[in-house]
Amino acid sequence: MNRRDLLGVLGAAVASPVLWGRSADDVRALGRELHRRAAEAPLRILDRRQSELVATIAELIIPATDTPGARAAKVHEFMDLIVAEWYTAEERQRFLAGLAGLDARGFLSLRQPQQAAVLSGLDAEVTKLRESGGDAHKHFFHQIKWLTVYGYYTSEIGVKLELKEEVIPGRYDPCVATGIPSRGGP
Repeated sequence: MNRRDLLGVLGAAVASPVLWGRSADDVRALGRELHRRAAEAPLRILDRRQSELVATIAELIIPATDTPGARAAKVHEFMDLIVAEWYTAEERQRFLAGLAGLDARGFLSLRQPQQAAVLSGLDAEVTKLRESGGDAHKHFFHQIKWLTVYGYYTSEIGVKLELKEEVIPGRYDPCVATGIPSRGGP
């Protein structure tokens, strides 16, 4: 899948209850602000192993090619902030349980093709849920895939190198605080 095709998934960001009713510009601005905040104090809820697991998964979803991938864009730190400050207790538990399940399967010790196969299986589960009318949004892999795409395409790397947009000519500055309150604290 072409990275630009993934932008369609980012467009689905409005499917997240946190972002309902927000314009595309507000969704992008919020993402940039969250990146700024994530850089200030990484690892709010994830431990180092969980963070490495998230970074590995995100890199498999958006790998480095001619542009840096999700790991370089620090998508794992972005996700840590979202899970810690925006997710409800139920969403947070589902996310952490999904990570624990992958860790129990030895995901980090697998070779990259095996890791990709595991993620393909999880993606097939999401597709099956969606096709059967189930709530695919509640599946762990849907959560992490959406956060990867949202985090990547609102990061400095995603904006400047992948999308080739100059938000403000000269240097990258995250937008000022949007005033959008966090959802469900820790």
